[in-house]
Amino acid sequence: MVLTSAAELHRDLTGPTPPVLLDVRWALGGPDGAQEYAAGHLPGAVYVDLDTQLSRPRRPGEGRHPLPDPAALQEVLRDAGVSAGSRVVVYDAATSTSAARGWWVLRWAGIADVRVLDGGLAAWVAAGGDLSTDVPLPEPGDVVVHAGSLPVLDAAAVADLARTGLVLDARAPERYRGEVEPVDPVAGHVPGAVNAPTTQNVDTAGTFLPPDALRERFAALGVRDGAPGVGVYCGSGVTAAHTLLALEVAGLTGVLYPGSWSEWVADPSRPVATGGQPG
Repeated sequence: MVLTSAAELHRDLTGPTPPVLLDVRWALGGPDGAQEYAAGHLPGAVYVDLDTQLSRPRRPGEGRHPLPDPAALQEVLRDAGVSAGSRVVVYDAATSTSAARGWWVLRWAGIADVRVLDGGLAAWVAAGGDLSTDVPLPEPGDVVVHAGSLPVLDAAAVADLARTGLVLDARAPERYRGEVEPVDPVAGHVPGAVNAPTTQNVDTAGTFLPPDALRERFAALGVRDGAPGVGVYCGSGVTAAHTLLALEVAGLTGVLYPGSWSEWVADPSRPVATGGQPG
């Protein structure tokens, strides 16, 4: 199970072993997640910064959100109260885009029971849940991070998989086609990649489509049970995690290219495709 509803979370928070709550609100270009957290968050939730705590500073040739340093991540999670065997629930404002990055990073770090609040803070409020401005001081946890507990792809592996298997590009169609590129210096997509916009994983309320609907969606994109691995990338490894989460909801699996498009175009020798076809 990778999702939890607002009703399920409310029940679990009032139970004998409540989960650790992490607020991972973030959006490309704002608003500022820390300010949103300060204005109101789920009671007991600890804010985790996607840019600085679920990533580390970028080095030459890397994407915009490299995976975090394991020791630094371990300290962040311990400060949030995560211990061995903890259940963790992550959430964002509504669509789970940044929460999915938190989910994936924690799974990569070896934490087994990590779930995303489906519909985020908006679903919690809609269900009558209270918000708080109190900043909790949890008892420090003792979790040990085991980095690499999920596989990843590098640029060479993505290039190969785009030729021999299936690579999904989770960005908006206009960025995939190369018509606009608001962030990175080169527009287009990895040759052979298939466009699979993250926005189509959820409904208008920001909650994930049912498993059957997601399986149908991914089947139309070429994802099949038992087929060779599926690689997923986006601009910097954030929204791609959302598609990996959707694959899990559908009972499927995929592998993240953490560097994503921002790393791919950091090397001018790598080929670039444009237009609506994989190329």
